[in-house]
Amino acid sequence: MKKCGAEFIGTFALVFAGTGAIVINETSGGAITHVGISLTFGLIVLAMIYTVGDISGAHLNPAVSLGFFAARRFPLREVVPYVLSQCAGAFAASGVLRFLFPQNATLGATQPAGSATQSFILEVILTAILMFVILSVSTGAAEKASQLELRLGQSLHWRPCLPGRSLAHR
Repeated sequence: MKKCGAEFIGTFALVFAGTGAIVINETSGGAITHVGISLTFGLIVLAMIYTVGDISGAHLNPAVSLGFFAARRFPLREVVPYVLSQCAGAFAASGVLRFLFPQNATLGATQPAGSATQSFILEVILTAILMFVILSVSTGAAEKASQLELRLGQSLHWRPCLPGRSLAHR
């Protein structure tokens, strides 16, 4: 239960801060900038790794939980509770943002710039790169601890900068 609570809080923070940065950027006519949005995502992930990482592993994303399961580093019995907690955190954050910014029609969703196939392939490749980074630096070795935050932050920093992304960063 504590792990699921940590995933809920971490995912809430990720969606609230990241999507909130997109919404505020749209509302303010670009004051935050694309780089600022990317930094927001990278820094909130970094903060949540430090905050909830020791409790739940700070997956913060169903793709990460499923990736750890596929790599046989996360038990099946925990996948569904983690994914439900992450989705609940994301929906709760989106609900708060909807309440705060009712005039914003898209609420930070990224729209495909190309075809659905192109966007899907881009998303699959970017998610695979993200999981490769996460799985390669999250071995638990003490000397890799600082690498995890650095590499994950870097990965999440450049990911929203790519055009044609099909799904909002979750």
